[in-house]
Amino acid sequence: MHKESVFLRLWTYLRNYKGSLFLAIFLKVLSSVMNVLEPVILGLIITELTANLLDMAKGVSGAQINTAYIFGILVIYFIRGLFYEVGTYGSNFFMTNAVQRSIRDLRDDLSEKINKIPVSYFDKHQFGDMLGRFTSDVEVVSNALQQSFLQIVNAFLTIVLVIVMVLYLNFSLALIVIACVPLTYFSARFILQKSQPYFKKQADALGDMNGFVQENLTGFNVIKLYGREEVSAEEFREITENLRDVGFKASFISGVMMPVLHAISDMAYLIIAFIGALQVLSGTLTIGNMQAFVQYTWQISQPVQTITQLAGILQSAKSSLERIFEVLDEPNEASEVTETLSHDLTGQVSFRDVSFQYTADKPLIRHFSLDVQPGEMVAIVGPTGAGKTTLINLLMRFYDVTEGAITIDGHDIRHLSRQEYRRQFGMVLQDAWLYEGTVKENLRFGQLQATDDEIVAAAKAANVDHFIRTLPGGYNMEMNQESSNVSLGQKQLLTIARALLANPKILILDEATSSVDTRLELLIQKAMSKLMEGRTSFVIAHRLSTIQEADKILVLNDGQIIEQGNHESLLAAKGFYYDLYMSQFAKTQI
Repeated sequence: MHKESVFLRLWTYLRNYKGSLFLAIFLKVLSSVMNVLEPVILGLIITELTANLLDMAKGVSGAQINTAYIFGILVIYFIRGLFYEVGTYGSNFFMTNAVQRSIRDLRDDLSEKINKIPVSYFDKHQFGDMLGRFTSDVEVVSNALQQSFLQIVNAFLTIVLVIVMVLYLNFSLALIVIACVPLTYFSARFILQKSQPYFKKQADALGDMNGFVQENLTGFNVIKLYGREEVSAEEFREITENLRDVGFKASFISGVMMPVLHAISDMAYLIIAFIGALQVLSGTLTIGNMQAFVQYTWQISQPVQTITQLAGILQSAKSSLERIFEVLDEPNEASEVTETLSHDLTGQVSFRDVSFQYTADKPLIRHFSLDVQPGEMVAIVGPTGAGKTTLINLLMRFYDVTEGAITIDGHDIRHLSRQEYRRQFGMVLQDAWLYEGTVKENLRFGQLQATDDEIVAAAKAANVDHFIRTLPGGYNMEMNQESSNVSLGQKQLLTIARALLANPKILILDEATSSVDTRLELLIQKAMSKLMEGRTSFVIAHRLSTIQEADKILVLNDGQIIEQGNHESLLAAKGFYYDLYMSQFAKTQI
């Protein structure tokens, strides 16, 4: 993606609402014109009043205030103000309408894209980074469009219109007003360049402070336990002192801008007042046009300052757009569907000479082969990094094998639709995931057509029905965002009930009991036994007590099966599995 094309790509979203966009620009042009006309119209009134008063002071016969003329100009001024207010409000209204709808479309595309890109993308990007692209980056673009775009249009229009008006009114004074443009621009730009590094340091220091506060609040009990309160407070003071220093420098240097720009405007005022006064006295300039020049001096310095300040906002928007389009440009998961499932799977699984590597030249699984019959329970054990979770990732097609093939009921899984294929699976993971909603909605997540009776039956089979009924609201109780209003073990039982309700043909249980106490572990094991009845099951476990009834136990190390058999045969072999088992249970057998 070419960086200079991001704003053109953004136009593909805005052009769907170009009616509102162009109407907003037209109304902004209208309000800018009305704004620039104000000094001239006021000048006509001032000139007429001054002339009338001078004639009256000189005693000119019949001299009086030309009320009809002045009233007519006031009516024009009122109409001008009316058009200005309508243009200002209307431009903001229609711009907001176009921008918010375009940003909604952009968010929808991001949401749709996130469901199509491969899992490997999420392994390479931090969660916070991805969240930032969906939230803060999109908001930066939204604010830049909604606020900055019209301001820039207004600024450029004002500069052009003011130059036209002053050239029309008086050429010599116009040169002074025009000279303010580059002088104001380069002065503001110089100050911004000096203050920008300190704003960057201020943002970094603020991030350090937020990170420190979050970390210390999360580990507050540990800090109290080890008596680190004073050390923590001292570290926080150092961070806030740094934030104070860089914040002061950023605010002070950027605060110099307004006095400098006002000084330039004041200097222009003095020059125009002096030269203009001479021209008024000589009769080559009306006093009304002189005051118009004074107003135009301010009108032309303010938009130059606006353009300078908004340049940084547009640069941030450009960076945010690049990050957003990086996600949208990611290739989707490969899809080469050549086979369809005419019936549900029986659960016969084969790994045929499978090799896999996450990164080139770093093979993890090499020439792995395994046959699993329908209804068998296969346990996978081994040290960290042995390839246990990788096997499950390959089986679920979160990744595709580098070499060899995985087949289900004889079908190469790479030739099946991922959605159709994954519908045959159920998973219970170590980190039980529930979303904000009712208990009933969470259980129905895997089978949206399930009836209330089927939900209750699944909950009873998972030994969680009694617990649910004790909750306030029972099955209709709302789970909070973190699911913290139930315990970890209860969440695990709910996920088992959810898997039961989905009625999968193949089950994957990944460390499902590793974070609960022994009593609850027995209850979960009983629920899992019910869940595994008649289904092919793959169980990853560190607690060997949970897999002693497995039909096959695979002992992995460095991506290879180093031992294979049932519990009794592996203990009799006194190999790697025997050592693992004795390390967990030797003390209880003494």
